[in-house]
Amino acid sequence: MDKILRIDVGAPGGPAAKTEALGTYAGLGGRAMTSTMVAKEVPPSCHPLGGANKLVIAPGMLSGSAAAISGRISVGCKSPLTGGIKEANSGGQGAQVMGRLGYAAIVLEGKPADDRLYKIIVNKDGVTIEPADELKGLGNYATVEKLAAKYGNKVACITIGQAGEMKMSAASVAFTDVEQRPTRHAGRGGVGAVMGAKGIKAIVLDDAGMKMRQPADPEKFKAANKAFAEGLRKHPVTGEGLPAFGTNVLTNVVNEAGGYPTNNFKTGQFEGASKISGETQAALENERGGEGSATHGCHRGCVIRCSGTFYDKDGNFVTKQPEYETVWAHGGNCGIDDLDVIAQLDRMDDDFGLDTIEMGATIGVAMDAGLASFGDGQAAIKLLQEVGDGTPLGRILGNGAAVTGQVFGVERVPVVKRQSMPAYDPRAVQGIGVTYATTTMGADHTAGYAVATNLLGVGGSVDALKPEGQVELSRNLQIATAAIDSSGMCLFIAFAILDQAETFQALMDTISGFLGKPFTADDWGTLGKSVIDNELAFNKAAGFTAKDDRLPDYFKNEALAPHNVTFGVTDEELDTVFNW
Repeated sequence: MDKILRIDVGAPGGPAAKTEALGTYAGLGGRAMTSTMVAKEVPPSCHPLGGANKLVIAPGMLSGSAAAISGRISVGCKSPLTGGIKEANSGGQGAQVMGRLGYAAIVLEGKPADDRLYKIIVNKDGVTIEPADELKGLGNYATVEKLAAKYGNKVACITIGQAGEMKMSAASVAFTDVEQRPTRHAGRGGVGAVMGAKGIKAIVLDDAGMKMRQPADPEKFKAANKAFAEGLRKHPVTGEGLPAFGTNVLTNVVNEAGGYPTNNFKTGQFEGASKISGETQAALENERGGEGSATHGCHRGCVIRCSGTFYDKDGNFVTKQPEYETVWAHGGNCGIDDLDVIAQLDRMDDDFGLDTIEMGATIGVAMDAGLASFGDGQAAIKLLQEVGDGTPLGRILGNGAAVTGQVFGVERVPVVKRQSMPAYDPRAVQGIGVTYATTTMGADHTAGYAVATNLLGVGGSVDALKPEGQVELSRNLQIATAAIDSSGMCLFIAFAILDQAETFQALMDTISGFLGKPFTADDWGTLGKSVIDNELAFNKAAGFTAKDDRLPDYFKNEALAPHNVTFGVTDEELDTVFNW
């Protein structure tokens, strides 16, 4: 990847494309590229939906190569939801195709002169930009269907749905999967709203005629990549649990641990958990059958294959297998124990272009406000339809849990930096509470997945119910995660590289073989720290202080059943997370 594609959406006569050399961005990928570019080029005080903000889309360092499970892509900007820097991460085919096309980043910048929509087509011959008025108001599924009819069934598509067009703060950016379905999303932080503000409905990536990216040291790369893939296959989580049951294998685990937020974070266990668990879900998917039912990869080259495909009782495709956080958000958090309802909500989120975590948390807050009853699946569907329709209520809900709580006077709103907490209660999983409080991204489990060590015993063991050791755990995981997000690797490799020293070394050797120069554990740590340092500097300039690195008070004051525990990590300890 040797070039950057910049699209000036406010150019005279319509959006204009310019290709340039990497310059000072050489060697960066994924989150390292998005956060470095946003920190360098976006004024921290700018309005997120204004012309000064930029949307940066970047495949990982290894994307487009033969490196196993290297198909993650990053989308970065100033977040309309948090007001700080944002990197949202996605699977799908986008990273591999964009990498093979040779682009290290696609940057949308400037302010449109009118409200027209455009589509960008990138192939081996260059870039064209065309009006996309025929796509206006369409969901992601209909949008991709029209794009595939015109550009073929082998292209990868990056699109927004109605939520992005309406510039909602919960709007996502969709990426097509192997079957050319818009089921993979850069979901968090409202990145879809920024794409909508730039007037770009779709980016079509066609790598026909392009070759796979080649390593600088082919022999070293091939041997290391093989060892790395073998390490993933032999780990019980990445080689057995995730392929068999998907990420939703966590429902029973977290529920039994008493850390499963139920009915808008009121208790830590859900009576209906067994009805929506990964085991139940996989059994239902296998019973109904269909291609890729319980085990499926979201992009080519995936070794873990933790995704799946959800069909209805009549064998019709509904959505990709809803992931754990989605099942929790639309399930236990809202008191809903019906997988078919949850799958329908997931399909609606993907089609409208919405973050499933933010919307599930938002509906939970709306239920607390009395707009619906906990457990009422049909009411949840109606609320989500309001968002897709853009009604006044839908506009409120589509801007997330913090706005919804403010409008309806709800005190229990589980957000940090205005972004909703995912599926782990920080009182019962205190390490993830540190991550929620301190990450630059707003509450985000992927930023430093302490659940692995707190509950699963991966990479050691730190008591989930006690504050001791949680700061160091979160700090180390946040550093490692920033590096993983920059490499293009899936975050789930962390299970294997934390437990297997030889698999971690194989990853370092894979990177070294690809780059053709030494790459060590120290380089890995330096990479992760440099990414976070850029993000911290941006947020500080945007007005964030230590007071923003806090959980809502009720997590410190309200004991969570069944363990009757509160969040015990002190503010003084939280302020030391980024001391390096």
